[in-house]
Amino acid sequence: MDMIRPEEVGFSPTRLSRIGKAMQNYVDQKRFSGVVTLVARRGRIVHFESFGMMDIETNKPMQLDTIFRIYSMTKPITSVAVMMLYEEGRFQLNDPVSRFIPEFKHAKVFVRMTESGPELADLERDVTIWHLLTHTSGLSYGSDPDLPVDAMYQEAQVFRPDETLGEGVRKLAKLPLAHQPDSIWQYSYSTDVLAYLVEVLSGMPFDAFLKQRILEPLGMDDTGFYVPEERIDRFATLYGPTEKGGLEALETPATSEYSRPRRLVQGGTGLVSTTIDYMRFSQMLLNRGELDGTRLLGRKTVELMTTNHMPSELLPLSWDVLQGFGFGLGFGVLMNVPQSKCIGSEGTFLWGGRFTTLFWVDPREELIGLLMPSTSNMAFAFLDFIVLTYQAIVG
Repeated sequence: MDMIRPEEVGFSPTRLSRIGKAMQNYVDQKRFSGVVTLVARRGRIVHFESFGMMDIETNKPMQLDTIFRIYSMTKPITSVAVMMLYEEGRFQLNDPVSRFIPEFKHAKVFVRMTESGPELADLERDVTIWHLLTHTSGLSYGSDPDLPVDAMYQEAQVFRPDETLGEGVRKLAKLPLAHQPDSIWQYSYSTDVLAYLVEVLSGMPFDAFLKQRILEPLGMDDTGFYVPEERIDRFATLYGPTEKGGLEALETPATSEYSRPRRLVQGGTGLVSTTIDYMRFSQMLLNRGELDGTRLLGRKTVELMTTNHMPSELLPLSWDVLQGFGFGLGFGVLMNVPQSKCIGSEGTFLWGGRFTTLFWVDPREELIGLLMPSTSNMAFAFLDFIVLTYQAIVG
């Protein structure tokens, strides 16, 4: 995609330069090891820069084509895959998941723990594909061992790396739901179940479907579930903060599970990508389903996905950085700008990954932003980057 002078699409170059100053400050303060940032408007790139190090120990600079672990930014790609099958008439959003994955026919809901074991209740309504897409399925992420259902997930070792996606989903379906479907928004393994649904409906392995139907058509050549050997030199070392305020390597390319093909591929996490690859995916969404003559989705489908589906009693979402947001079919959707306490536009949709990667698309301003660091738990940078982008718009 072309890079142009910012003035051509209404940006002040002086104001836009504040992004680079802020990112370099993060690096100098050892809050980031390195980061790549990208801003585009009306299909043209106005800012694309790298800062810091891809690997501190070897003094290797961050590059524009660095490959990152994008974790939960896998979810929007999975959601697009699901909706491509929806457009083919394979299912309706209110179809029970059990129609395609029979193990969910016998799902129960956790009520409380008793002396004799967990008390379970029948479903008040079926778990549907809509529930999975909106994270209202009643599933959990199993990350809090103090919660009974999460402890069951951990004991069952849901989604073991030596098992297939289907084996993990079938194991998950045998465990109780944490909540009745449609009663609460809870981030969960829902998108992993959707990935298995793609396998069931398409008759293809999930990773093969993504490659054939989304990644190759969009020219996302550096996106996949592992980094090939010939590209490993572009794979960033992953860093995390130390107690003393510095950074330490959590995972190097040589030690990473992403450096080789894996048996388990998931829809909720697991992809690696580059900034420009994810830019192409984002531009496809901003273009309402099409990029460079390749159409993945129809215009009305993208509108459906990026519209808030959450009733008012489930809003706002629980995370501080998502106040003022609803949720569509795979994306957070900005509903209330004042409530968000951040500059922006209603209708903006976005999502991020576990290690601070972030993308957002603002249809009103025809704007895309991408923040791609390789350092964990730096959510402060989300809002900073968004503010620094919007303040530079002058036309």
